[in-house]
Amino acid sequence: MLRRLFALTLLAAVLSPQAQAQTMRGDVLYRVTLLRGAPGRLLDLVGALKASGLGTSDSKSWLLRHSQGDHWDLMVLQPIAGYAQALKNDRPSSLAPLEFIAWQEEEFVRGPDLDALPGFRDAKLFHVEMFHALGEKRAELIKEREMENANAVGLGRPASAIFVREMGASWDCFTLDAYRNWKHYAERDEVTKEKATSAAKAAGFQSDEQIGPYLRSLILDHHDSLLTPVR
Repeated sequence: MLRRLFALTLLAAVLSPQAQAQTMRGDVLYRVTLLRGAPGRLLDLVGALKASGLGTSDSKSWLLRHSQGDHWDLMVLQPIAGYAQALKNDRPSSLAPLEFIAWQEEEFVRGPDLDALPGFRDAKLFHVEMFHALGEKRAELIKEREMENANAVGLGRPASAIFVREMGASWDCFTLDAYRNWKHYAERDEVTKEKATSAAKAAGFQSDEQIGPYLRSLILDHHDSLLTPVR
């Protein structure tokens, strides 16, 4: 057992950034719900979601609260066994009383087991980026997300969990980064120009400056938000 554990640790140490980045994909099915609280009812909405067990320490679900960015207030990620579980009722029940909700959007996506990713459960800050791909660019966009993960690993930065749409809302994919705190999030500014260039080229980009323009050649638009966990 110890020899097997040592072998797995050694394998992780020698994996290329590209190989490490690919572990951020997965086949876990999630129901993702975005919610905006009715005027003056946001705390009631949060309380109702917590009372239902969402985001608690003994739950596999995730309850994240908007801090900066898009117009919604809360993101709920619920791993589910399959579509039969999610769609067994003709009219699935709401996550909270409707009088607490001003707007809601749902999507089913495939992604990694977040509990298996180092640092996610203990994170105090998350960054989500949500994308609409151009035309036939969805597959290339997902590949670009993996390249950006390889770049992040090369810089010693957290890689992003990648979620790919199957049905529901219009987003083609979204990524989720986990950070220890706000200071950890800001450490990207400390990366030297030389290291940034080297990591970008190793990940398959022409240069560090070309990462953003290349991404924008693949998307119609994207929205990003900073989130904190509700516990």
